Amino acid sequence: MAGSGKQYQALWNFPHSMGAIDEKHVVLQCPRNSASEYFDYKKAFSIVLFALVGANYNFMFVDAGCQGRISDRGVFTNTELYKKN
Repeated sequence: MAGSGKQYQALWNFPHSMGAIDEKHVVLQCPRNSASEYFDYKKAFSIVLFALVGANYNFMFVDAGCQGRISDRGVFTNTELYKKN
């Protein structure tokens, strides 16, 4: 992503950045035979959608499906993005 750092500076006044990372819990019905694996801190069953987005809102990396009970750090360390680091 050549120039992405310059794009963040120009568009958002946020220097030295290559992308923005965030995650969203997607609520679902309790998966069969999952016990509490997908039960999150908001007392709902969910999976996590994890994304890395560039300055122009383009998705650079997406991972979905991690159990809702997993911490933010745990979600990140279970992605291929982290494993390639």
